[in-house]
Amino acid sequence: MSVLLETSLGDLVIDLEVEACPKTCENFLKLCKVYYYNLNAFFNVSKDFLAQTGDPTATGTGGESLQSYLASTSQSSDRRNAPRYFVPDYTPKLKHTYKGTVSMAVAPTIEGQKGGCGSQFFITLADRIEYLDGKHAVFGHVVEGLDTLDKMNEVFTDQDGRPLKDIRIRHVVILDDPFPDPPNLIIPPSSPTRPPDDLSGTVRIGEDEDPLATLPEEEEEELRRKQAAAASALTLEMVGDLPFANVRPPENVLFVCKLNSVTRDEDLELIFSRFGTIMSCQVIRDKRTGDSLQYAFIEFDKREDAEQAYFKMQNVLIDDRRIWVDFSQSVARLNNSWSNNPIMGSRGKKGAGGFGGREDLEETQRYRVDNDRRSGGDDYGLVFEEPAEDRRHKRKRSPSREKDRSRHAPESRRRTRTPDRDRDRRESDRRRSRSPRRRDYDRDRDRHSSRR
Repeated sequence: MSVLLETSLGDLVIDLEVEACPKTCENFLKLCKVYYYNLNAFFNVSKDFLAQTGDPTATGTGGESLQSYLASTSQSSDRRNAPRYFVPDYTPKLKHTYKGTVSMAVAPTIEGQKGGCGSQFFITLADRIEYLDGKHAVFGHVVEGLDTLDKMNEVFTDQDGRPLKDIRIRHVVILDDPFPDPPNLIIPPSSPTRPPDDLSGTVRIGEDEDPLATLPEEEEEELRRKQAAAASALTLEMVGDLPFANVRPPENVLFVCKLNSVTRDEDLELIFSRFGTIMSCQVIRDKRTGDSLQYAFIEFDKREDAEQAYFKMQNVLIDDRRIWVDFSQSVARLNNSWSNNPIMGSRGKKGAGGFGGREDLEETQRYRVDNDRRSGGDDYGLVFEEPAEDRRHKRKRSPSREKDRSRHAPESRRRTRTPDRDRDRRESDRRRSRSPRRRDYDRDRDRHSSRR
């Protein structure tokens, strides 16, 4: 009667001593049948000694017998009374003489709880380990896969004997099972795809990872940038700036930079319209001064039109400037229906009814605001334009504040011209023009000009 263990280091075929240890072999076979050992890790490997597994928690304190497992999966009321361990079969003739001996790990009696065997077992990695005889129950031997045991014996471990790189049982195949199944044994439809429970708070290398593998410098830098971008996107998703972390920018929006400050929205729209229908064209301007920031966003109706404009308009001369064209990396336009930014809601719009029946949502603007929402003309709105309420608030100043400003202003700025001062200045000019000295100067100037 044999069982095949497919591990991450190779296969192991175990012959079971069914006749000499029926109770132990039945417990082991039925646990294998319900995929109890699948993805279990070898959590204790001692060189030239043994390799221990069978604990789903990989701590050395977990695992249970078949009876305890059946009681935990049943709906009966006596499942709490089922013993966790069972008494194994001790056969004097079965000893830990050769490498590859399979034996059940026996739990000691602790605080009145009687010890016994649960699900943990180990495989010896050397010959003649006689001092384990009589303490642990032997129930099988490895007949194929001794080279796998040699690999297991050479792994690197920490101070607790746990391999730095995980060694797991990927799958268990029962080659022959002579015992009938218990009536309440429920076989899962498929093998688990992830470990039931791994050690928490420890760092281990996955069994499918290569710690010595190196990538070229360019690939490492690209991988590092992708990881940093994924972390930043996750942060923006958590703070609410992105709808979800894996959001992608639109493929029909172009980013145009290195523009001349005199280039207008209408000029760009006219130039780029030969490639297709333009939904919006916006030169980004300063929200206070209105000066161009020399970059723009152009949205096409079709992605193919944007691609054609990208290839044709690169380094084209517009208003004595060679522009640079690229696909937009901004995802702000994806949120074109609502926003739950609390800062925007605090400006007074939150209590104005919200959007979609919710007060915490607010309708946002596109790159170019519709003409019917603008005060007039065929101009384009600003992406970062201030709300009208804030602008009105800045224009309104209290009389006391204006008085304070005039009090602290320089003397030259506080002086104002009056009609009397203007009259005195004009009279002084007339007197200066009638003086003899002034007349002589004007006469000499006219004489010199006539000689020339």
